[in-house]
Amino acid sequence: MGIQKSLEEIELIRESAILVSKTLGIIAKEVNEGVTTLDLDKIAEEFIRDNGALPGFLGLYDFPNTLCVSPNSQVVHGIPNKIPLKNGDIVSIDCGVLKNNFYGDHAYTFSVGEVNHDVKKLLQISKESLYKGIKEFKIGNRVGDVGYAIQNHCEKNGYGIVRELVGHGIGQEMHEKPEMPNYGRKGNGKKFLEGMVVAIEPMVNMKTHKITQHDDGWTITTKDGLPSAHFEHNVAIINGKPEILSTFKYIYESLGISSDEEKGFHNYFV
Repeated sequence: MGIQKSLEEIELIRESAILVSKTLGIIAKEVNEGVTTLDLDKIAEEFIRDNGALPGFLGLYDFPNTLCVSPNSQVVHGIPNKIPLKNGDIVSIDCGVLKNNFYGDHAYTFSVGEVNHDVKKLLQISKESLYKGIKEFKIGNRVGDVGYAIQNHCEKNGYGIVRELVGHGIGQEMHEKPEMPNYGRKGNGKKFLEGMVVAIEPMVNMKTHKITQHDDGWTITTKDGLPSAHFEHNVAIINGKPEILSTFKYIYESLGISSDEEKGFHNYFV
């Protein structure tokens, strides 16, 4: 569909995005030592279908499951399996929903039990970079401004930004234009327009930005085997400014976390 969406279309994308948010909120309670990622996948699929929607990833490009679940050194696109989560693991959970012919798609990296200080910092900086990127998604800026903001924040903290995988436009297709790299130069790339809706999703590695693609055609890991973090929101430009359509609110309610990180990004839909 067109790169600029009407407010009615944006509202439908938001409805799908919020169902993803609620699904991740349900999953947040279940991310514990001993649980398998296949267990989490079943819970997510059931919740999405019970809410009158379809899992957005299931069957997309022949992906076999509802969730992309990527623990530790897996960057993204991990296939759920029967291996139990362990204390100290981190796990990126990416979820998509198709409802009323529009997609929602976002992600959060969870901690299992107690993770070490270095990994906590990786998660913190990665999530901060997401909001730094979102802040630059506005009229007057270009794709490179978002990428630069994310890249600069992560690299100055010693982390590697994955180059081969990028954010994207979203609407009636899961992946639409424009591509949204998490690196770039200020003032470069496509100019942002009113009504654009994108998925901004930094994929941040502990050290090297290099990755390895595995033989299953899906799993991607860091080249050095160190952890990777992934956070993602769906964002629209409304009245020239970034409006986050998804939310981590339900995750935080499940985990007992208090946060005002989304303050100022929910102005049109309240």
